[in-house]
Amino acid sequence: MSIRFTTKARRGMVALTVAAGLAVGVAGCGGSGGDGKKPETSASASKASGSKPNAQEGQSEAPLAELKGSDGLLLQITSAQRDSGGFVTVNANLKNDGAKSVVIPSALSGNETEITRNGRSLGGATLVDSKGKKRYYVLRDTDGRPLTTTGFSTLKAGESLAVFMQFPSPPTSTSEVTFQLPTFTSGTISISG
Repeated sequence: MSIRFTTKARRGMVALTVAAGLAVGVAGCGGSGGDGKKPETSASASKASGSKPNAQEGQSEAPLAELKGSDGLLLQITSAQRDSGGFVTVNANLKNDGAKSVVIPSALSGNETEITRNGRSLGGATLVDSKGKKRYYVLRDTDGRPLTTTGFSTLKAGESLAVFMQFPSPPTSTSEVTFQLPTFTSGTISISG
């Protein structure tokens, strides 16, 4: 009987140790250093009252470019960051500068069937490297979903939405590209990183 008791005691101690380790791990994930709230910020409209500045807002006071769209829509590109994985992430604020609510044009998704079947997005965006004579389209995941903000349909007057788009990275020698999005004016932006 003492062998059974010892075995049960060991199992109990192992279970207690695992549970304590998980509790510490979960508590560590909830701190301010985690990025658990980033997708929520990207996918939801930001409000002027009570919002905390995120990394995107702190990068630069003036946007890299302001592109005007239809019905009072304005796209303010705040950063274009090259990362070591071979991507360029473009962060921006999509704002309704008009006096009434605006339905986001479906044209922003582009016209590729694979992207449009996944709902509203900024999948029609491109980066044009005129020096290298190449056009870069928004990346897609393995299921064909665009790597960009999705799931938005309407912006109320004065409302703004933080958005992002990921593209393949042009060569490191290319530091300026033209950003294009259907129904918006185009603009030249600088890639950092």
